[in-house]
Amino acid sequence: MKKIFILATLALVAQAGIAQIKLPQASPGATLIQTVGTTDFTVTYSRPSLKGRTALGNQTPLAPFGQLWRTGANAATSFKTTTDVWVQGQKLPAGTYSVFTIPNPGEWTLIFNKNVTASAEEGIPNGYKKEEDALRVQIKSEKVTRPYETFGMGFADLTDSTANFNIYWADTRATAALKVDVLANAQANVEKAVAEKPEDAAVLQAAANWNLSKNRKLDQALAWADKSIGLKETYANLWTKAQILSKMGKVAEALPLAQKALAVGEASNDPIFRFFKDGIQKGVTDFQALIPPVTTKAIKGKKKKA
Repeated sequence: MKKIFILATLALVAQAGIAQIKLPQASPGATLIQTVGTTDFTVTYSRPSLKGRTALGNQTPLAPFGQLWRTGANAATSFKTTTDVWVQGQKLPAGTYSVFTIPNPGEWTLIFNKNVTASAEEGIPNGYKKEEDALRVQIKSEKVTRPYETFGMGFADLTDSTANFNIYWADTRATAALKVDVLANAQANVEKAVAEKPEDAAVLQAAANWNLSKNRKLDQALAWADKSIGLKETYANLWTKAQILSKMGKVAEALPLAQKALAVGEASNDPIFRFFKDGIQKGVTDFQALIPPVTTKAIKGKKKKA
């Protein structure tokens, strides 16, 4: 009995040792991380190669047309989005999903499933279940002139709110259009930052500056700028407040603040100020031009009225 126990223990130790050795995989793993606007996408999948086989066709040995495919090899492909995203115009809530597809000539069904570890086989304990789908969309596929030996995924054609999510293998590339509400996401981030650090002058100034840049909630931006200045006066928050007041049509109030921002910046010895100096000086000049000069006649009229 003791001998059997020793042999079993040695076998377990050997298995543990093998598990810790990194060896080449037939379908190596890959992870994509892509930011679109303020949304982070993370895709984790395995990459099989053709190796003389055929894929994406009628009754092909790999990913045959009309059949559910786990869209990769080994474990289920994982797709994570940190915010809501619109895929082909349909909303996919923030979260992590497994990815499946049903390839067909010219058009694929792209599936995001809530079971992140689901296998492609249906009817087994952890198999794919259609009722667990978070989203199904139709995406276009096209033939490519230069075949892909190794299966892959990628993000392309990026803007601050859109991207294409490409799936490619053999002679085919399928593309899903992604869109995020970058403005709403950024606004939520601003509100959250202020809520978490309400006494941080730099955060308040940055939040005020964001509202200013989007010409939104200027009263809120002004309140944030005032609080920032009260906590720690800098040329940055003075200049931000001056610009907010100008946007609100209060140029006469904006001018002395812009002039003060220039003076504070000059005295700060901050090497970054030189990047802002020209803009503030131009602001002072522009504000002065918008304020009508006070004439002698106007002064006399005011004296008579008094």
